[in-house]
Amino acid sequence: MCLAVPVRVVEALEEGRIKVRIGEGESFMEVSSLLLPEPPRPGEYVIVHAGFALRTLDPDEARESLAIFHEIAALGLDGSTAKS
Repeated sequence: MCLAVPVRVVEALEEGRIKVRIGEGESFMEVSSLLLPEPPRPGEYVIVHAGFALRTLDPDEARESLAIFHEIAALGLDGSTAKS
């Protein structure tokens, strides 16, 4: 299963690429912003899946989504306990 996760834009790179921060640490990745109607600015949040920013998020929506992911992680619900 794949998830689209909210990430914070930290830098606009060459046309069609952005650098985003993953989580709260020092993990970054470059993703394509070509699917967005306009390029996101540093500080904005986007939903990323498979290396593409799919849409820009309202900051409150991003924080709420991240809080839910943190709760799931704290419960250990990673799908490995699913019954077949």
